[in-house]
Amino acid sequence: MTKGEGLQIVAQGVVTRLKWHRLRRSMADPEFGAAVMAEGFRLGASMELDLQVRGDGGFVVLHDDVLDRETTGTGPVAGQAGAQIGALRYRQQDCAPILSEDLAGLLGAAHPDALLQFDMKNTWEEVGPRGLDHFAALFGDRLDHIIVSGGSIPLIRALAERMPDLKRGYDPTDDLLDLWPLDGLAGVERHLRAVLRDQVKPDMVYLQWEMVVEAARQGLDMVALAHAEGVQVDAWTHKMTLPAQGFSDAEWQEFIALMALQPDQITTDEPRATEAAWVARVEGGHHDPLV
Repeated sequence: MTKGEGLQIVAQGVVTRLKWHRLRRSMADPEFGAAVMAEGFRLGASMELDLQVRGDGGFVVLHDDVLDRETTGTGPVAGQAGAQIGALRYRQQDCAPILSEDLAGLLGAAHPDALLQFDMKNTWEEVGPRGLDHFAALFGDRLDHIIVSGGSIPLIRALAERMPDLKRGYDPTDDLLDLWPLDGLAGVERHLRAVLRDQVKPDMVYLQWEMVVEAARQGLDMVALAHAEGVQVDAWTHKMTLPAQGFSDAEWQEFIALMALQPDQITTDEPRATEAAWVARVEGGHHDPLV
């Protein structure tokens, strides 16, 4: 992969991908930037975007379930069809909202290593059979580049049952954080194991990186637990206070602790700066910091 583009970092010979959160290479980029996405497809990046269901059963790249904050439109996303939403503009960039039909076209020319996480923001009841049909028709022959995730496990299950080769991701972080003070790490481990062994087995779990590091300090290696079940781990969402200046000493120690656990992927709003900060620290110390 191309160095300096915020695609990955390597420690002890282990590759950890850097996922572009909300299609950003840096916080200076707009949320869900169409130009950044196209560049990511060219380079083979791992990227994430949010999908909301439209009134016609299709989808649009938006975080909110209303149009007002992110676009020049108003009202619920689910109340308007693709043609209506396509006539709007994103507020942070001068382009029309990205529709699911646009995504399907771009995926057809993606680099073999490109991976796009569709974070589904709706429930199975909101998407329904019509949305499932739309998704399968557009993306059923492009599954190599897609992984779906979301808060509605029934929706992810329905998509996976319709398209068995579709990669799927679960995020049990909220449940794990709720369980921790009540049942301790033993309860956290039991619940995480249940998620990893779900009837529709996830390909990846998304875990808050601070939780992963603290659990490891207290004796529970969530990454190793997932790997033992054949499931990859995405640690989200890493931030640096001053990305242009790299890691502070405290941030560096926390990042080393995370990297020592060998997650498969780290979600960040600053992938380029994260890679550069890693290289600067490693070269400054003249050794792999995890050795």
